[in-house]
Amino acid sequence: MKKNLLSVFSLILFASLTFGGFAQAATAAQPAAKPPAEAPAPAAKAPVSQVEAVNINTASAEELQKSLKGIGKVKAQAIVEYRTSNGPFTTVDQLLEVKGIGKGTLDKNRDRISL
Repeated sequence: MKKNLLSVFSLILFASLTFGGFAQAATAAQPAAKPPAEAPAPAAKAPVSQVEAVNINTASAEELQKSLKGIGKVKAQAIVEYRTSNGPFTTVDQLLEVKGIGKGTLDKNRDRISL
């Protein structure tokens, strides 16, 4: 009888430790989930400001370099030298005659150029 009682007691103790451990592990492993914070509504984007056009007939090499995409120091100086030698530009497309200025560069900058 003592053996049976000891076996029953051991079984109850083992079961309580096992199930208690599972219950504790289940609650400890997964803390209560917080509801996701509501994302704020996206702010209206400010309109992109228009790029101020640079006058290729009067701008310095530094101004051309800063204002135009893909135009570095050498190409900006070539633009200035071209207009000095050939007179002011009469069309934006005349920039294609400047060494180092191609159609891609001109197309990227059309909205940035004035005469």
